[in-house]
Amino acid sequence: MPVPEFSDLLSRHMRRIRASAGGVASEIGISREAVNNWRAGTSRPSRRHRDRVLACANYLRLTEAECNALLQSAGFEPEYPAEGADEPAQSPPPLTVPAAVTALFDRLQQLRPYPVALLLTQAHWGQPPERAAMLAEAARRYGQDRVLHLQPPFRAGEGDEDYFALLAAQCGLEGVSSDAGFEVALARRLQQPGPSFCLVSRFEQGAAGPRDVLAGILRSLSEMHSGKLHLLICGGAALADLKYQGGDLSLLNIAATESWPELCVNDLQRHATGLSDPILQRALHVSGGHPLLAQAALNLLAGQGSDGLDDAALDQTLSTHPRLWEALLPILREPGARATVNGWLPRERIAPARPYLMDPLLRQLYWENLLAARSHADGAWLEWRCEAIRLAVQQVNEGLEAQPA
Repeated sequence: MPVPEFSDLLSRHMRRIRASAGGVASEIGISREAVNNWRAGTSRPSRRHRDRVLACANYLRLTEAECNALLQSAGFEPEYPAEGADEPAQSPPPLTVPAAVTALFDRLQQLRPYPVALLLTQAHWGQPPERAAMLAEAARRYGQDRVLHLQPPFRAGEGDEDYFALLAAQCGLEGVSSDAGFEVALARRLQQPGPSFCLVSRFEQGAAGPRDVLAGILRSLSEMHSGKLHLLICGGAALADLKYQGGDLSLLNIAATESWPELCVNDLQRHATGLSDPILQRALHVSGGHPLLAQAALNLLAGQGSDGLDDAALDQTLSTHPRLWEALLPILREPGARATVNGWLPRERIAPARPYLMDPLLRQLYWENLLAARSHADGAWLEWRCEAIRLAVQQVNEGLEAQPA
């Protein structure tokens, strides 16, 4: 299927929420003329403007699938993992729920007095990972009519006045236009027999004001309807900062913390059927469990055969993956950060892993999925996720050092 024109998609999404060129331009940091040129098709985003297109997708409240389509139409890689292509001529295959998802729900349902959990994931896993499997498992355990999925909008009208109306629409709650109306409608649902499940994706997204009100509503309902509201709140670095540095969101303070498990061969088997176990094992090894690098390694190995490339050649190829450079350039642009990271490059272990990393540089590297926390006899330690990432750091550092002062 041909990729839609970027200008057509952008115009369609802007019309849907009545977004002006000036509003988009102000939000993503470019000129109004540039936005109008994008819409007219007289120009397209340059290679360095992927972050601007992603910010535009957030501002236009696009779903993950719509965001991926917009990025691809501009010639960029998708932001979110694909969850399967549409095949209207065939019935979709039965969804396999990974063991990690069933174990997560088992733990959530055992939490007392508040069945509330935070699922923290590093970059490139999706927010949340295995979303379709999570919602399917929730429907099996709670019943389809007692499963809610909240996706807080990046922006919800002038002054975020439509924030709770948009959340209510996601839940099928009609006639809601305010935070009070949202709380009343949700409380009415919780009065029905049996518990309800609520998945909150990208909780940290958007303005702090309405997000804090949402947190207060969910905390209040958890207390008023003890054990009836089972909450799974998903996010990454910003959500971890809210929990450990914010301290004033009581909802996060009562939540148990979960981390998504490392990629394994079984995960690759579910998404790369037809490839042999030795190929899957090699892809897992050279990628260090990084989901995007693992997929790139599988593509290389499937095309070349398991003996066509040695590990050193795979490492060199993977080290040029655009997403690695996009993550590293902002981190390493400052000379002091480059010097510190250069000192970490030769180390097998960089620092002890902790529930929250106090060093901001380590924290950035970890949440960008460049570091992994791995267990040893003397505890968990942060390590470079794979050799390809270490090579990418060297290449970026060398390029930045070569720039004139």
